Amino acid sequence: MSEEEKVCKCSEGCKCAEDSKRRPLEKVMLVCSKAGVDSVYAALIMANGARSEGIEVDMFFTFFGLDVITKKRMDHLKIAVAGNPGMHMPEVVGVMPGMEAFATHMMRKEMEKLDIPGVGEFLEIIKAAGGNIYGCKLAAEMFHLTKEDLWEGVDDVLTVGQFYEKATDRSQIIFI
Repeated sequence: MSEEEKVCKCSEGCKCAEDSKRRPLEKVMLVCSKAGVDSVYAALIMANGARSEGIEVDMFFTFFGLDVITKKRMDHLKIAVAGNPGMHMPEVVGVMPGMEAFATHMMRKEMEKLDIPGVGEFLEIIKAAGGNIYGCKLAAEMFHLTKEDLWEGVDDVLTVGQFYEKATDRSQIIFI
């Protein structure tokens, strides 16, 4: 397509051609609703990658994802073995006593080999790079958590509406 063909001819002063240019992503808003190690690290790695690319990051932890930013729980996250098709084992093996602890131990061991930081350290890296960390107000109330129960790096506890207000026209919301 020639440059002349790319120019809109619908009316004088039309901005179609300008609007059709790819606009870069400005902000990634990650909603983390699970506390399984696999889900949590997906969110943390995506957030860290976005900050590395100069993209703004807001992380919103809701429901069981609140465990990730709850002081008493953040260092005790596990891998859900039962019902996890990614485990590549028969379902009955996943429900055997000790399998969750074993799988979690093995995953952490592999992550250490790759020098992947723990959850707390990863959150600190994201905060130091300018990322924002939020808890969900409804979930916190449901689980009887206060801001004092949460990791000290949490910026605020927000309603879903307050979180959405932080979006820009160049934001992408990703639910994990």
